[in-house]
Amino acid sequence: MNELDRAWLILGKAHLHGENLARLLQAHGSATAIVAARRNELPESLRDAILRPDENAINRDVEWLQAAGHHLVHPDSPDYPELMRQMPGAPTLLYVVGNCAALNLPSLAIVGSRNPTRGGMQNAYEFAKHLAGCGFCIVSGLAQGIDTAAHNGALASDAMTVAVLGHGIDRVYPAANRDLAHRIAASGALISEYSLGTAPKKEHFPQRNRLISGLSLGTLVVEAARQSGSLITARLSSDQGREVFAIPGSIHNPMSRGCHKLIREGAKLVESAEDIVNELGSLAGHLMQNTATTNVQTSAPTLDPEYKALLEVLAFDPATADQLAERSGLTIEQVSSMLLILELEGKVETQSGGRYSQLRNS
Repeated sequence: MNELDRAWLILGKAHLHGENLARLLQAHGSATAIVAARRNELPESLRDAILRPDENAINRDVEWLQAAGHHLVHPDSPDYPELMRQMPGAPTLLYVVGNCAALNLPSLAIVGSRNPTRGGMQNAYEFAKHLAGCGFCIVSGLAQGIDTAAHNGALASDAMTVAVLGHGIDRVYPAANRDLAHRIAASGALISEYSLGTAPKKEHFPQRNRLISGLSLGTLVVEAARQSGSLITARLSSDQGREVFAIPGSIHNPMSRGCHKLIREGAKLVESAEDIVNELGSLAGHLMQNTATTNVQTSAPTLDPEYKALLEVLAFDPATADQLAERSGLTIEQVSSMLLILELEGKVETQSGGRYSQLRNS
């Protein structure tokens, strides 16, 4: 472990974050300078934690990091999620198993009930599969129910998905999702802000939810009761300036009442995956431009004949997805998916009125 990683590990284990971390960084200039500071240069409440860290705990982390696919991500890491930097109370440390590149892909959180209806499970799976195929990384919390369906939908599209855990990353909870966790780590990532060995406690999961929303451009709530952790995630998403989407359902279904509450409060009503693609496409393209130097790879395909044909139909005159579908003979679903991919690759841009135009430098 190099000096910088060790310094951030010490600060993370000292529970130093937010304004306290910002003040010390401003005063000392770097994480390594903080841990090298004199005792009287540090806040009294943090002196022992910073200057006399638990070496046994640090050694456990160092040993854990020796395994393939194990990573420690901190604010000085090139892999630290750019969207997460913008959120209040951003984590000082992220333990990651899998591919760190997933942390900076355009992402959508999909959350909902642990006890959904069969229709809710199907919606979560199909929305995740379609949106993952459009280039979004699907973020959820590995819980049973909607979370599980969302992760499986993304994996079915051979795309990346991220599971945010409410416990130490060396555990899997619930145990029934152990195989799913291994599949996620093989192509995407498992992440946690909690130290190794931390048990899954009730109070951890609202904290976990802020990372699910903080990692994502928006949050889709599929099914949720009126009193639900999914509504906490939606509220956090709104507080973080991200988009909130909700799928309506039957007035007789208790699992729809949380979604109806969100819609009344301003969440965007969603009837198809294209509603989300149209809303987040430009934001996703902007994120990819900002992270172009981080070697992040999307799952977008290279330009095959269908994509080239769509660009020829689009030319440089703005057109809606419906108009392009009519001109190209493709379905609206195909056109919407392809437009997002082309936008992520910098070949088209969105205009007012839901129209698209080809960029002249493409």
